[in-house]
Amino acid sequence: MELSIDLNADLGEGMPDDEALMAFISSANIACGGHAGDADSMRRAVDACLHHQVSIGAHPSFPDREGFGRQYMQLSAAELTEVLMEQLSALQKVCEAAGTRLHHVKPHGALYNQSAADETVANSIAAAIRQFDDSLWLVGLAGSVSIAAAEAQGLRTIHEFFADRTYQPDGTLTPRSQPHALVHNADTAVQQAMRMAVQRQVLCVDGTILAPMLPTGMASICLHGDGPHALDFAERIALAFRQVGGQIVAP
Repeated sequence: MELSIDLNADLGEGMPDDEALMAFISSANIACGGHAGDADSMRRAVDACLHHQVSIGAHPSFPDREGFGRQYMQLSAAELTEVLMEQLSALQKVCEAAGTRLHHVKPHGALYNQSAADETVANSIAAAIRQFDDSLWLVGLAGSVSIAAAEAQGLRTIHEFFADRTYQPDGTLTPRSQPHALVHNADTAVQQAMRMAVQRQVLCVDGTILAPMLPTGMASICLHGDGPHALDFAERIALAFRQVGGQIVAP
């Protein structure tokens, strides 16, 4: 059986390596105004995706530019729907002008983490995506509430793993406020990515192995584009897949 995996990165957040990253990834999640990004940055990101044949995704967040989308907010379903619609529409307009369209939606930061555990938030996000365009994929934390909520509402889903973040024994990401939340070593990132892709396993900070995180279904491995080692990690992971005859390809 041929090994294939989607490799995605969060882009359009003002980082200098966005264009270089495109050579190694298959999907991009583009900031669309909530935590970062504007019309110009979205245009540049979409143009780069088209040039490198990378799938285009929206990366909406809580309206929190000051906190880079990492501040938790308590919004009503109607308020959250309005926030999502505004950001998805902004990126979709850019895509339409470029003669292309959105492929997926991946919430950012606090919104992503909240939707992974909070059924109410997860349902609101799924409903908003369905209302906007029910052909879009929802990218969420592997095995999380966000995935279950989207599937219950008929959306296609992509279970996401992280090569540059560490995991807690319950399958959640280690909060950034805690030590060792980020992976800084390239060898560790490659090993983690390969374990996730081949065995669908996660090695947690306490040595626990969670398996299988995903028995079947579409999977993607994320690299944060704002991470200091994003480009190096992406190149090393792509090389590791090629060396075992694997492919990096979007769903």
